[in-house]
Amino acid sequence: MALVKPLLGHTPSFGSDCFLAENATVIGQFRCGDGCSFWFGSVVRGDVNAITFGHKVNVQDNATVHCTYEKYPTTVGNNVSIGHNAIVHGCTIEDNVLIGMGAIVMDDCVVGEGCIVAAGSVVTQGKKLAPGTLWAGVPAKEIGPVPARLREGEIERIANNYQKYSSWYKDSENE
Repeated sequence: MALVKPLLGHTPSFGSDCFLAENATVIGQFRCGDGCSFWFGSVVRGDVNAITFGHKVNVQDNATVHCTYEKYPTTVGNNVSIGHNAIVHGCTIEDNVLIGMGAIVMDDCVVGEGCIVAAGSVVTQGKKLAPGTLWAGVPAKEIGPVPARLREGEIERIANNYQKYSSWYKDSENE
């Protein structure tokens, strides 16, 4: 059973049809919409500030979502995938975004709607990513607009697949 831990008077709140893997951890001042999934080893730690997710967000294996004490909450929009081992910290991720595996998004960043942050990239503190752009590298640099094939083939596909995967685990609980 996942660790869902109240802290300092705040209890995590989940929308309908969410999935939490057995060793996912969600703590404190956290709220999410419907259809979100929290995968094996993922940590969402709302201990020092607020973390808010929209609908259909997936936090993949070993990813970490945190915030910054008295400075930067973390806000994640709808239809967002946070890849394996990624770190999302004290920032805003708008709708329809893919944060690639092992990517890091630092404090006070805004990742605009429809962006892709490539695997292994580091978005440095305070960076504002224009909507619909592709970013890669260390530090992350704008590569150009997200091509339609990546918007549909990656952002949409991955978010939809994680909805499907979570249904497999929910169904197996009822067997």
